[in-house]
Amino acid sequence: MKIVTTPLHQAHAHAHEFEGGRLIPAKDVPARAELVLDALRARGMGPIIQPQHFGMVPVLRVHGVEFVHMLEQAWGRWVAKYGYEVREAFPSAWPARGMRASTEDVEAALGTFCFDTATPIVAGTWAAARQAADCALTAAQCVLKGERAAFALTRPPGHHAASELYGGYCFLNNAAIAAQSMADQGRRVAILDVDMHHGNGTQAIFYGRDDVLTVSIHGDPAAFYPHFAGFADETGDGAGEGFNLNLPLPAGTAWSGWAPALETAIARVLAFAPDILVVPLGVDTHLGDPAGGFRLEGADYKRMGAALARAGLPTLFTMEGGYRLDTLGSAVADVLTAFEGG
Repeated sequence: MKIVTTPLHQAHAHAHEFEGGRLIPAKDVPARAELVLDALRARGMGPIIQPQHFGMVPVLRVHGVEFVHMLEQAWGRWVAKYGYEVREAFPSAWPARGMRASTEDVEAALGTFCFDTATPIVAGTWAAARQAADCALTAAQCVLKGERAAFALTRPPGHHAASELYGGYCFLNNAAIAAQSMADQGRRVAILDVDMHHGNGTQAIFYGRDDVLTVSIHGDPAAFYPHFAGFADETGDGAGEGFNLNLPLPAGTAWSGWAPALETAIARVLAFAPDILVVPLGVDTHLGDPAGGFRLEGADYKRMGAALARAGLPTLFTMEGGYRLDTLGSAVADVLTAFEGG
């Protein structure tokens, strides 16, 4: 299985995020990708390759021009207003109902396009996000050329980013960009998101379409982030009606409750009869994950990988969540090695 990654992910390095009204240490740290890479090397997986550069056209097939330009320019605009001593760019206000969106000032631009308080922009954010998208596109090309599977070790992650929204540590939606690229090349694509949190951005991007199926297994948004998307009654809109499936699960779900949801998800994927499966792979489902709420454990990730392999589809994995650093690498490696073995 080819693994696509880049050291440029380290450029997106921030110290803090806001959670529960507090400034806390960041969870999405550069060590996450390094720990996964170390675990994959220890298992003898690879080859490990650098991404190709695909330019902006595939990104703009998914994201709006104004949104992309804002992400590209945000740090420079922030520094011009506040100076380098303010090292993390957070929005401080959002255009809620009855208010007017604006991008004239950097504060207004951040509030217009960001939907949470946990996703700061720093000096290297844009470079890292662009390279993450290229990792996903490179892995997609591997699958299109006949590889059974490829893994894009993407950081920042992507599944919370919508066409014109960032948040949830995500800026560009790597999985959606790859899926759209493969659809543009004539492939029928299904996306099965196994992260602890609903892939609200991916859902929003494809919600009105019947050519890309979106399925997500996640914590019930009545209790878990992103809170405002991921409910079971969200099934698609217009032409997309019936082509979005959400499988929300309660806090404390262990493998005994998670596995039946995976079976349901795979059955829906197979009914769609895709050429390629995209799996946004988050392992924040692990017991004790600081951003989690489920109770999956070590052997469960091997079961997950084997079940995905039994679907029998060429598969592209993208890296999403997973913040328990002592188990992160082994959980990802267990999924991927079990998939290969399956």
